[in-house]
Amino acid sequence: MNSLNSILLEGNLVRDPETGETAKGTKFCRFSIASNRFYKQEGSRVDEVSYFDVEVWSKLAENCYANLEKGRGVRVVGRLKQDRWQDEEGKGRTKVKIVGEHVEFKPQFKKNEEEPAESAVEEDKEPVF
Repeated sequence: MNSLNSILLEGNLVRDPETGETAKGTKFCRFSIASNRFYKQEGSRVDEVSYFDVEVWSKLAENCYANLEKGRGVRVVGRLKQDRWQDEEGKGRTKVKIVGEHVEFKPQFKKNEEEPAESAVEEDKEPVF
């Protein structure tokens, strides 16, 4: 029986997405998002920013690469994945990333506008992939 491994994260891209494909031709897209939160401590507001690496695959990768850019807001539903490897000195290294299984693009607004800017996603389709 698999253990529960699920994450829901919302934030903004900190740079444009990168794309590529595996040796077998499977496409992937990688992007990083910043997620902000704040809390009060001793009567003052404390801002906390966390950065997360996200990786998506196949058709979702194509859609994300075509529609995302630095600053765009996203909501990602996925799972955590831990990569393990040895560096040049033989030390064990690990990195945890998010494998996105569902990505929702947040509306884009132009400055001083209340209506969302035109989205790259066709209007008759939901902007959810």
